[in-house]
Amino acid sequence: GCIVLQAGADSLAGDRLGNFNLSFRGHGECVKFVRDLGLPVLVLGGGGYTVRNVARCWTHETSVLTNTDLSNTLPNNEYIEYFGPHYDLMPELPSRHDNGNNREYLDTLVTQVHDMLRLTAHAPSVQMFDVDENNEEDDKDPKFSEATFPDDVIV
Repeated sequence: GCIVLQAGADSLAGDRLGNFNLSFRGHGECVKFVRDLGLPVLVLGGGGYTVRNVARCWTHETSVLTNTDLSNTLPNNEYIEYFGPHYDLMPELPSRHDNGNNREYLDTLVTQVHDMLRLTAHAPSVQMFDVDENNEEDDKDPKFSEATFPDDVIV
């Protein structure tokens, strides 16, 4: 199997049409989480209506997928004027919304989603099995545990 990840940049804070509030680093951490599952990944673009930020986002995510460190300073090129006034790969993005989420709310939301998924009927051709609630399975894959992000990453 493989994962097809549609990584549209319209979820970035300040996008002209999007209504989400992700930072470049937060967007990249999501891609890193999927990459680290160890399955083949096909990453698709799509969405993103602030062109300079789409280019930044996909450049950053390409570096995440290839484990390559990039300078935050954009190289001089014929399109550099499109990236002003901040000529960085990952400048601070203007936020349209305050983050009103707290850890307790997010944990409750994750629990509710897990409960709903547990009640979802599966397709006849897809193998499903119960997971030990205490995470005591011998063959438990640590890559599929809850996602954690560094404290300085805004998701």
